[in-house]
Amino acid sequence: MTVPLTRTLYTTTAHASGGRTGSVVTDDGRLDVRLAPPRKKVPGTTNPEQLFAAGFAACFTSALAEVAGEFGADASAARVQCEVRLGTTDTPAGYGLAVGLTVSVPGWAAADLLPLLHRADAVCPYSQAVRGNIDLSLQALDGGPADA
Repeated sequence: MTVPLTRTLYTTTAHASGGRTGSVVTDDGRLDVRLAPPRKKVPGTTNPEQLFAAGFAACFTSALAEVAGEFGADASAARVQCEVRLGTTDTPAGYGLAVGLTVSVPGWAAADLLPLLHRADAVCPYSQAVRGNIDLSLQALDGGPADA
């Protein structure tokens, strides 16, 4: 189901040329990167999967902090690892993505964190964008001492 925006809060534009061996630049020039395919280790380059992982991790971290605040908790020190896997599928498209989010918050037990991960998943714009389209897994880890 498509959910239309009721109000636009931010708009950005990125321009790509050359595909996976080209470059991407945003309209404001704040992001300007050279690209190389994931399997090629070309110095000074990134790939679309890394850019997606970075955006998803940052967005999910903010969503988690927001929902934790609704419960009077502070998750601002959360560490979110976003693993993006590119692979083949048994679909006409032939390729697909899978995402794994692994999260810890210093001083928090995994069992206490997991319900908030599910709530953050419900409000994170990236989670909403991929829901029902790709495999997304959530894993909570014990965060260790709060002062670590």
